[in-house]
Amino acid sequence: MSKLTPEQLERYKRHLFLEEIGPIGQRKLLDARVLLIGVGGLGSPASLYLAATGVGTLGLVDFDAVDASNLQRQILYTTADVGRPKVEAAAERLRALNPDVTVEFHSTKLDASNAMEWVGGYDIVLDGTDTFPSRYLTNDVCVWQKVPLVYGSVMRFEGQVSVFDARIGPCYRCLFPEPPPPELAPNCAEAGVLGVLPGVIGLMQATEVIKLIVGQGEPLVGRLLTYDALSMETRTFKLGRDPDCAVCGDGPSITEPIDYEAFCSASGASGPSEISEIDPHNLQQRLAADEPPLLIDVREPFEAELAKIAGARLIPLGTLESALADLAAWKNRPVIVHCQTGGRSRKACEILVAHGFNAVVNLRGGIEAWQAEVDSGIPKK
Repeated sequence: MSKLTPEQLERYKRHLFLEEIGPIGQRKLLDARVLLIGVGGLGSPASLYLAATGVGTLGLVDFDAVDASNLQRQILYTTADVGRPKVEAAAERLRALNPDVTVEFHSTKLDASNAMEWVGGYDIVLDGTDTFPSRYLTNDVCVWQKVPLVYGSVMRFEGQVSVFDARIGPCYRCLFPEPPPPELAPNCAEAGVLGVLPGVIGLMQATEVIKLIVGQGEPLVGRLLTYDALSMETRTFKLGRDPDCAVCGDGPSITEPIDYEAFCSASGASGPSEISEIDPHNLQQRLAADEPPLLIDVREPFEAELAKIAGARLIPLGTLESALADLAAWKNRPVIVHCQTGGRSRKACEILVAHGFNAVVNLRGGIEAWQAEVDSGIPKK
């Protein structure tokens, strides 16, 4: 391990004072290779601080150009960058920030043809994507290449952070087994996001990357941190490895990269099916009846811990098909399904209808609509 130069001793002085980092840790940072998939809202703050910290090689993958609508949160860019490829503008900024950093970039989309090669060349991957096809592909390849994945996501006023390392804990698919159809999965462009939120989550991701590199602290492996900007609250949930996971489980069924863009498009090619819907007020009336319907919550357990409708039966979407036998008595009786905003529950309704359930209804707007229209006492997610 080579010694730090006089210029590096001056630049990283504040790190050298920290016993947990010191000269050895700083050298580890300079020798590290980190791949950022997406240099938008999350990748912008993360890359700036990783470069400032002295991570020696940053790889950037993004096929997009800078748009004026990006500037509200993507702090890597200026008004003068509008129209430029993001990776080119980002590389220029990061090199100017710290000449110690080598920036490698690919102005193209991560896909099944290139993911294995690109991910395999780095020590850690930071997920800055905002689409499910990219997120699932990134996860799967990181599992196969044995590379830790630092996950982050943002939507509206809320964010999540975790570290997925299938060598010692769960992967992203253990939490969310399958991507939803594209028409049921809004991104930030469709749902909106508070401008500062990606900064908070992106810096949490950068912190996890640094901890992994220097070997200090407790990375968020097997834990999911959620952040609510409106209440300024964080919560942490334990995550377990799923032995039946299609990628990291004991008998994986997916063993090579999938073109998820095509996969998701094909799965939703026929468009949303005709599923009946109910609004929160009508659901409230039906739940109060002498013979209420079965109410199924298809969110994940950690979501139900945050907020739930009294009496709902929790069956996460990824486990619904395995639970069908237990629901057989309800095939000809009313079943109402809900999730957070109505997307996953619609998919669940389609599964139930396909298996012969004859009176299935989706809660329009999910628990968020219920909270807004019926019971404001339920904590927001």
